[in-house]
Amino acid sequence: MSVDTISIIIPVLNEEDQIGNVIRNLQALQSGNVKEIIVVDGGSDDRTVEVAGSAGATIVDSERGRAKQMNAGAEIANGEILYFLHADTKPPKHFDREIEDAVNGGYDFGCFRLQFDWNHPLLNFYSRFTRLKTTAVRFGDQSLFVRKEIFEQTGGFDEDLIVMEDQEIYRRLHLHGKFYLSEQNVITSARKYKEIGTVKLQILFTLIWLGYYFGLKQNTLVNFYKKFIMP
Repeated sequence: MSVDTISIIIPVLNEEDQIGNVIRNLQALQSGNVKEIIVVDGGSDDRTVEVAGSAGATIVDSERGRAKQMNAGAEIANGEILYFLHADTKPPKHFDREIEDAVNGGYDFGCFRLQFDWNHPLLNFYSRFTRLKTTAVRFGDQSLFVRKEIFEQTGGFDEDLIVMEDQEIYRRLHLHGKFYLSEQNVITSARKYKEIGTVKLQILFTLIWLGYYFGLKQNTLVNFYKKFIMP
């Protein structure tokens, strides 16, 4: 596979304070395999779009909802590999080279391990679970890369899901391709843990995770999320 083959897709909503630095960091960390950085805005009412465009990103407008936004970005992406990244997550240096090497090595999709930007013992403990290859511990903040062909075969993200869309697509991708787990970490923000509390937030996330696997309706999970995590 030649260089310049990766499309980075970042869903955003009111991220004007950090999206510029996110894009500049990606440009500095990549080693020449990134074709484009696509920022998919879900209706920001701040300067997110202006800042992202000035930093060199391609802007896409979308209905709000992470699954819808990521699908909208994938639809216009020109790269052979799609790399879905949260706006508060930073990949390791030369991340694009590792992604391309993995795909050239026969893998169809994959992600990185997770580390938080706060050296807290409980968060360090939580992060260790991302070393496991089980689908049960795969979440969007680990950043997902996938061959565009495989992504399209699976039908993309399920837009009926507001939460747990990351878990759901990993389960389907495993039916279509070979999974790669990097030994390197992405660094993600611990801002929500600092705001709510490390133990409390992890319990809330675990309850949503359990509810999803026990078949609770999406509306129930979303209402729970909005009430306790994102009021």
